[in-house]
Amino acid sequence: MTIDPGIMLEFLPYLLHGAIYTIVLSTVAIAIGIVMGLIIALMKIAPLKVLRWPATAYTDFFRGTPLLVQLMMLHYGLPQIFHYTPVAWLDAFIGLGLNSAGYVAEIFRAGIESIDRGQTEAARSLGMTYMQAMRCVILPQAVRRVLPPLGNEYIALLKDSSLVSIIGMSELMFRARLLNGSTYRPFEAFFTAAILYLVITLPLTQLVAVMERKMSISDKRS
Repeated sequence: MTIDPGIMLEFLPYLLHGAIYTIVLSTVAIAIGIVMGLIIALMKIAPLKVLRWPATAYTDFFRGTPLLVQLMMLHYGLPQIFHYTPVAWLDAFIGLGLNSAGYVAEIFRAGIESIDRGQTEAARSLGMTYMQAMRCVILPQAVRRVLPPLGNEYIALLKDSSLVSIIGMSELMFRARLLNGSTYRPFEAFFTAAILYLVITLPLTQLVAVMERKMSISDKRS
């Protein structure tokens, strides 16, 4: 069987719709990850052990177990225990968001701890509380430093989102699998999907590289 570029063009509109779902899914998931990840990061560096322990357990679990296993537990395991009907798109958003939060938490933690401790001490000496110093002095500087790693996390999440096809989310990879099953043209289906993933991620990769270069130049000047 020869490769037919015409079939790839026929597949393209259908797969483009899947690519849109992939972008929306990844964007919502990274937003969930950023909000939860920042909270978890603050818990991990908090003075109280009662806050650090659950935050550490969270990051260890979601970073130490495969995303596919997490999605299967969420979509098939929890409904067995709590007796509800799973919804593929909702579990996809939640699963990717929870997983991303584990990685984003470490990104924020590293960014916060990269700021000189003297700045926290200076803020506290001015009468600020710990949270005021974190909010007004440390976090604004840390956010600037974590932008490139957050960009890389978003790119990784875009690619990892292909795993949600296993629970029936109709994103790019799911649609490529459907085309393969209905036409028996695996190369055309999956190669077209691969090209679309590349079209999505390549500009983001270049943007992150530009951000990293600007950060490097800024750090040298300072």
